[in-house]
Amino acid sequence: MAARKTTKKPNVSAEELKTYYREMLLIRRFEEKAGQLYGMGLIGGFCHLYIGQEAVVVGLEAAAEDGDKRITSYRDHGHMLACGMEPGGVMAELTGREGGLSKGKGGSMHMFSKEKHFYGGHGIVGAQVPLGAGLAFADKYKENGRVTFTYFGDGAANQGQVYETFNMAAIWNLPVVFVIENNQYAMGTAQARSTSTKDIYHRGEAFGIPGEIVNGMDVLAVKAAGEKAVAHCRAGKGPYILEVKTYRYRGHSMSDPAKYRTREEVQKVREQSDPIEHVRELLLTGKHATEDDLKAIDKEIKEIVNQAAEFAKESPEPSLDELWTDIYAEA
Repeated sequence: MAARKTTKKPNVSAEELKTYYREMLLIRRFEEKAGQLYGMGLIGGFCHLYIGQEAVVVGLEAAAEDGDKRITSYRDHGHMLACGMEPGGVMAELTGREGGLSKGKGGSMHMFSKEKHFYGGHGIVGAQVPLGAGLAFADKYKENGRVTFTYFGDGAANQGQVYETFNMAAIWNLPVVFVIENNQYAMGTAQARSTSTKDIYHRGEAFGIPGEIVNGMDVLAVKAAGEKAVAHCRAGKGPYILEVKTYRYRGHSMSDPAKYRTREEVQKVREQSDPIEHVRELLLTGKHATEDDLKAIDKEIKEIVNQAAEFAKESPEPSLDELWTDIYAEA
């Protein structure tokens, strides 16, 4: 990919840029490996990859603080990695193994981490939105200053429960950032064919919820918007909506051939707007890193992902005794 000219200086340090580059690259390489394992039959069921959307969650995690919560849909592997969940545990869960973060009983769409305040990817479209408001309600009740990031897609934005949640969140002034990851195609239908408005975040206006459009292919733009939204919530002003315009390079899931768009369209986005390449260019043109530095990062990431895959392959399948564990939460 030819380097694009970047003239605007980023308002972040060189180390921060390297961190964002590394975190996005980890998600990209992890998802590529997950796709390979799926093709080998080691991952069963559904598998929704996050390739192309990495800047969204990495940028918003950069705006989060310790104790903030996150909840999302089934395209969730990137969110897990960005909040610090172990790659090996994530990959082992994808393969349904005992070493997985849900002990191999949840798979791709049902992983959680109490330690990292990650409250799951959820398989039912839009189901996580009211749950996210519930998490925010708990924080408001406890007066702990925490914020919940509630992610959902442009397709889920047409679900009725989303607007019921908007209404409750506005009435109760909940500290929740509603993040619409608008990758423009939902399950396979272009937004223009399924949604009556060009910009979905405007729907929050009916409930008095402010919001904005964000370039989801630019991690720095996402971080800046995230900081603004979080400050709004922490100030006790209620919910905020971020409609993050992004793009997924793969199909809706691994079983989707994505014939509803052309290869040329996908290639154009890759060449002109790739989020990882954007940061790579900022690092190189700003002389914050050399080509060798970035190759070393890529090598390190590949080793981490390969180790995660080996851990997943070697971890045993859950024993039958696991059917009777984790049924009820401890008091």
